Amino acid sequence: MRVPADWLRSLCDPGLGPEEIGDVLSMHSIELERISRAGAAPPEGFVVGRVLEAGPHPNADRLSVCEVDAGNGARTIVCGAPNVAAGQTVAVALPGAVLPDGTEMGRAKLRGVVSDGMILSEAELDLGDDADGIVVLDDGPTPGTPLADVIPIAEPVIELEPTSNRVDCLGVYGVARELHAVTGAELAPAPWAGDAEATGEGEVGDLASVTVVVPELCPRFTARVFTDVSIGPSPLWLKARLVAAGMRPINNIVDITNYVMLLTAQPLHAFDLDRVPGGEVQIRTASDGETMTTLDGVERSFDSETVLVCDRDGPTGIAGIMGGQVSEVSAGTTRVLLEVATWNGVNILRTSRKLGLRSDASNRFEKQLHPEMALRAQRVASKLMIELCGARLVPGTIDAAAEIPERRHVHMRGERVEQLLGMPIQPERRITYLERLGFEVTPSGDDLEALVPFHRHYDVTRESDLVEEVGRIHGYAENLPSTLPGPGGQAGRLSLEQQLRRRAEDVMRDIGFDGVVTLSLTDPGMPDRLRIPPDDVRAQPIRVTNPLSREHSQLRTTLLGTLLGAARHNLAHGSERVALYESGRAYLRVGGSPAGGVLGGDFVGDRKAPAYEPHRIACVASGSLRPGDWRAGPVDADFFALKGILEALAAQLGVEVAVRQGGEPFLRPGRCGRIVLAGEEAGWIGELHPLVCGSWDLDAAAGFELDLAPLVAMSPYGREHYEDVISYPAVHEDIAVVVAEEIPAARVRAAILAGGGELLRSARIFDLYRGEQLGARRKSLALRLEFQAADRTLTDDEVVTLRGAIVAEIEKLGGSLRE
Repeated sequence: MRVPADWLRSLCDPGLGPEEIGDVLSMHSIELERISRAGAAPPEGFVVGRVLEAGPHPNADRLSVCEVDAGNGARTIVCGAPNVAAGQTVAVALPGAVLPDGTEMGRAKLRGVVSDGMILSEAELDLGDDADGIVVLDDGPTPGTPLADVIPIAEPVIELEPTSNRVDCLGVYGVARELHAVTGAELAPAPWAGDAEATGEGEVGDLASVTVVVPELCPRFTARVFTDVSIGPSPLWLKARLVAAGMRPINNIVDITNYVMLLTAQPLHAFDLDRVPGGEVQIRTASDGETMTTLDGVERSFDSETVLVCDRDGPTGIAGIMGGQVSEVSAGTTRVLLEVATWNGVNILRTSRKLGLRSDASNRFEKQLHPEMALRAQRVASKLMIELCGARLVPGTIDAAAEIPERRHVHMRGERVEQLLGMPIQPERRITYLERLGFEVTPSGDDLEALVPFHRHYDVTRESDLVEEVGRIHGYAENLPSTLPGPGGQAGRLSLEQQLRRRAEDVMRDIGFDGVVTLSLTDPGMPDRLRIPPDDVRAQPIRVTNPLSREHSQLRTTLLGTLLGAARHNLAHGSERVALYESGRAYLRVGGSPAGGVLGGDFVGDRKAPAYEPHRIACVASGSLRPGDWRAGPVDADFFALKGILEALAAQLGVEVAVRQGGEPFLRPGRCGRIVLAGEEAGWIGELHPLVCGSWDLDAAAGFELDLAPLVAMSPYGREHYEDVISYPAVHEDIAVVVAEEIPAARVRAAILAGGGELLRSARIFDLYRGEQLGARRKSLALRLEFQAADRTLTDDEVVTLRGAIVAEIEKLGGSLRE
């Protein structure tokens, strides 16, 4: 938002320079981006002059030789403008002045005549596009008067960045109100106070009519008619303000609509009434594929959610975004239909993004304006139309309005102010601050009741909002006390769950995976790309309200899709391999999760869809893996490599993890499984299906996804039971067990631990062998056993006895020791 400093000070002048005003607003209200300057910089060397004589150039047909009084006697200036004449009051640049384009003026000889300065055009002052004629000023200023005292040729501009909830600060008067609230400087009366006198003939209903077919998308549509309109250039003061605010002057009608929008934050649009058949205007949604050429000369196609302003013959404008060429104001316009409407902000935002078309109007409408602001802008524009265009206002205003929201009453308790802000503010100060902001305040002891003004209707809705208004105007930086922690205070600490979650993340990093943080929002096609069937809860994602785009419109139900997107991005940018992990949440509708169990949760997105939000850790790898010390050398990212990583992760948390048969639609059959913790499924592991890999342009990939809650719950860390360090030596033995192929290794290990009893401290599998000498569908597992007692050194006889019990358990599985 570009706010010309002189314009702002005409509404509220605290006696501060632009930099000081910017600092004040930034500390209390609106973020300051920069201070820039519009027009000539510096303004020295630009003065008011009077043309004493003007005659033809002796050596050039299109030049004139003028004698100009610029305050220090007559000087000769050669001028090429056809409209220069004796007696005119003009703008003059003296030698040494620097034009807005950076050109420095000097004395110059033009066709044999020395020119001691320049009589300026609008283009040379950066006040418009007219470069052919000179600027002719109103009589009054004496020659030599600094030009900046007459017209704003060198205006400082305060560039602000209002937050999206403060649409009122997208108008200069709204910024002035903020400056008034902070500094207490006098605020000019509201420009919409009072209305223009209607002197036209007949009634507005005789010349125009409005039909709103979609009142839910157009809460209010107002229109006024002006006759006897004279189209022409705007006065210099208006052009200067528009240029400083970043807008190009066009003609007085268009300039008025832009000026009022910049002043009030309410956009307007002017139609040539004679180009609106029968004066009939209809507000409706477009038909799919309907087209219109907008003011920028582009033919645009619409869908059925786009709101259009139409006449009998078709669309004349895109509601709240841009008008069409068919009814634009031109040099021949004599009757104007002035539209000031209120639109549904969400619809305007959607349409603007769909069309890739943003405008100053859409920027304001998408933040939602109150319907009352439409009539405010009508009053301001009507007075300017009469003053600057010689127009006559036809009596009456067309006002097609749905139900207008009533003003809000918000109660604020006195004790809540200090509770929320941490600093006391006197009751009379609270009232003063709120009244400066436009609230109507009724005190009740230490409490108060505030009537919210229209321009803050969608921003201030509850008690804490009022407290915030009081606090920011009072000032945090200069008034909020600094205190040290009191005695006995304790710094915050991580909960046990947070500590274990971080330990799991550290383990994945140490193993060789890179941590990523991906968006929780995905596109609606994600379940289909993962081949998840429609009846699966993961194929029924929660849609967020008012999404930024279709690609980010739904909450993810699994971390896999976004991880695959990150893997594809890295491979496409030159990485030979990827090993990525993410610790984050998935979002599932209540009714179950792939990890099992019906779970409740908080509301997310759809108000009718409470969600279960499990925190998960997931990983994806493609290509070779180069893990840390747990395994030597690179290995292929396949099911077995990922299973080893899963077991390493669980082991670092002190948890036993198992993998049993089971698949997922996005996994390769026969190369996948279900992760089991304490007998309950907690996730999946495996190689990804080739069709899924193809959707993300991957040759092959593998990964797993695991709910962290059961993993953390089973971890003994934080609940450890300590025992004395055993000083007696351990006895180590290696055995090889031959069992049927279908018996899992975990089951063999469990049988050995059961046979060894308390004295068998560990049993670790370190080799797998298959061969003809073992027999068909038989395998050999090699294990290292560690026996140890806490109170003695074990004898050979004790170990032999334990070994016999182990053999007995193995035989129950149909296995035997390999000789």
